[in-house]
Amino acid sequence: MDKAISRGPLAARGFRMGKGDQLLEHVLIKYRWLFVCFFLLPASFLYELWSYFRNLIVFKLSSAPGKHASKVQKVQQQVREWNKNGQQGHMCTARPGWQTMSFRQGLYKKSFYKVEVNLVDVLEIDTENKTVRVEPLVSMGQLSASLAPLGWTIPIVPEIDDLTVGGLILGTGIESSSHQFGLFQHICVEYELVLADGSLVTVTKDSDPDLFYAVPWSYGTLGFLTAAKIMIVPCTKFIKLNYKPVYSLNDAVKEFSEASASKNQFVEGIMFTLNKGVIMTGNMIDEPQPCDKVNKIGLWHKPWFFKHVESFLVTGKRASEILPLRDYYHRHTRSIFWELQDIVPFGNNRLFRLCMGWLMPPKISFLKLTQTDAVKRLYENNHIIQDMLVPITNLKESMQMFNKETKVYPIWLCPFKLPADPGMLCAPKERMFVDIGIYGVPDPSVNFKPMETTRKIEEFVQKCEGFQMLYADTYTTKEEFRRMFDHTLYDRVRSKLACTKAFPEVYDKVSRAARY
Repeated sequence: MDKAISRGPLAARGFRMGKGDQLLEHVLIKYRWLFVCFFLLPASFLYELWSYFRNLIVFKLSSAPGKHASKVQKVQQQVREWNKNGQQGHMCTARPGWQTMSFRQGLYKKSFYKVEVNLVDVLEIDTENKTVRVEPLVSMGQLSASLAPLGWTIPIVPEIDDLTVGGLILGTGIESSSHQFGLFQHICVEYELVLADGSLVTVTKDSDPDLFYAVPWSYGTLGFLTAAKIMIVPCTKFIKLNYKPVYSLNDAVKEFSEASASKNQFVEGIMFTLNKGVIMTGNMIDEPQPCDKVNKIGLWHKPWFFKHVESFLVTGKRASEILPLRDYYHRHTRSIFWELQDIVPFGNNRLFRLCMGWLMPPKISFLKLTQTDAVKRLYENNHIIQDMLVPITNLKESMQMFNKETKVYPIWLCPFKLPADPGMLCAPKERMFVDIGIYGVPDPSVNFKPMETTRKIEEFVQKCEGFQMLYADTYTTKEEFRRMFDHTLYDRVRSKLACTKAFPEVYDKVSRAARY
């Protein structure tokens, strides 16, 4: 295996440790897998089991729609109580920071007025109008499980099961179908929100275009999202996925750019070094042919998907195979892309998969909840999680820049169409972008420094007229942040809705200084 993509325990892969508690930190990192395997995996399994049966019962009894109004009224009551008591401090949801997908937790959760927003259900599947109405804490795993048996799907299904609708709207979401449909916000047709005065509004691009286009990327700073209506499209049970190995950066850029402009329903790339990767394209099919072998990659004993993809670099040949559609949608869940190999380094071992693969993965929220301060420090100083959105024309120089500054591999490539809509991501005309996902431990040779390195990457992305996903660390100043993201519409809506006392600005929730 190429040295650049060999893996092992984090403490053995160049993690820098302070002298004071070096031994403790070494033990906590190197043997964290014991805690994960014997505590977090069983706990995660039991939680998933409870969630599955709870959601199944609610869906079968169709009880969620009838209770939605009363649950929203409770949100309104809490907001009105905040107004009645003199608007003391900003508001935020009461959802604990460890339950979010961001690596860090917001400092503001400790001091803000917390509003309980316990909205977790699929409300209505309308096949006639091709929409599904859901509450904000509905997860991608929950939604795809509800829609797929009926022959429907949302056009963009971000691949990690635990990602929620609310997070994907108020933050952002992307998937390998985004070159056709855009970001997650672009498949949403209606939002229901509780505003700062406690009123309830339902908005579409026609009824209130300003608020409708200001909601995405607003991170809960305009109101509390209580429901969303999302487009659905017919789906089949299978997908034919094509793998094309590439052995130079020029070939990778060429093949990926051509695939992104094609009519394939799904496009993504995984680069295992600067010059080696696999470009994948896929399309739904009705049924496999009798001679086709279906690879059920979602089964517990199967190799992690990115390892399966890597195997095509060994053969050097193009290949195609049939996958179940839901397995494909959630292909990166079992290994949390490739992050889990740094926590359970033998997680892809065949024997481990056979014996314990059915318990994988541990819930990300549980991993965050049980992190010690020592683990947090080690991750902060020796680990990077970033998604940078750059024009696809800047893909080559972006790869070279990220290789120079981090040498983190694998790297995820996902194309997306950015329409010329108003909002935080404002483009003068429709353009094709690419999400470059960097998740892992930088090579020791690059002398990685969290703030300095991320600052260099942020400056590069801004020069490319790109954007930074805000679930990750951002070290930009407020002025730089406002240059990267167009606040024209956002500021106007905040002023109109009197949000200043009720909610902080986006920057004050997502900047590194606002998180721990």
